Amino acid sequence: MSELVKMISEVGFPIIVTLFLLYRIEAKLDVVVQSIQSLPEKLKE
Repeated sequence: MSELVKMISEVGFPIIVTLFLLYRIEAKLDVVVQSIQSLPEKLKE
């Protein structure tokens, strides 16, 4: 937790928020890509 506070004071709050949101979006994009890749198999059924 102290590392997070140190990072915020050095780098700045907007950069930390941006990195956090990018991390969350990346996880959701992985699910979307996986769904699109499995779509042809489901259409064959």
